[in-house]
Amino acid sequence: MKKGQESGSTRRNIMTLLKMKGPLTIGALAEELGITEMGVRRHVLQLEQESLAKTKVVRQAMGRPLHVYSLTERAEEHFPKTYHNLALELLRELDHTSGTETVNLLFEGRRRRMLAQYTPMMENRSLEERVAELSSIQNSGGYMAEWSKEEDGTFVMQEFNCPIRQVASQYRKACQCEQSLFEELLGAKVVRSECMAEGGHSCRYAITPIPPAKRDKTLEKSS
Repeated sequence: MKKGQESGSTRRNIMTLLKMKGPLTIGALAEELGITEMGVRRHVLQLEQESLAKTKVVRQAMGRPLHVYSLTERAEEHFPKTYHNLALELLRELDHTSGTETVNLLFEGRRRRMLAQYTPMMENRSLEERVAELSSIQNSGGYMAEWSKEEDGTFVMQEFNCPIRQVASQYRKACQCEQSLFEELLGAKVVRSECMAEGGHSCRYAITPIPPAKRDKTLEKSS
């Protein structure tokens, strides 16, 4: 095993111990891992610098205070999560008991809430500024989005991660609502040419302006 791999493995083992056994001292971690306290301290210091671990001083009736280490909320991102399984189970149950139309209404409700939340961020901005803002919004949601402008004036936005991919793969209404949301926020024509829920490498959107008169009719229809 290379040195970098060993370092990553030790860091992972430290995080796992703190996750499973709670706050521990450097000495306790060293004993569990079978390495020197100096080695443990170096890794824990790095975890602290990355805001993955934190320390607390515990005073004792006798002797020196103890420094115990635990994980931060940010560290939770490094452990497996199965939220999508719960979401799918709930959607399937709702689909079974109330029908697909009810599930679709949930996605539509989510679209409307997001539209109300983000519309103020798009006001009095050019299409290019709105595309940049939308990319930033998607990035904050974990979509790993980036955008560019083609020579013909078409804007292209790509998302390289989809936090709701498992849900969208079974309920395509989620993708439809996302595309509709983008069109309403941007006031532009949005065409999706690639989709991760369909096996694509990314979700790719081509964005082009629409005539003001047609855009006004579209907004009236969606309101």
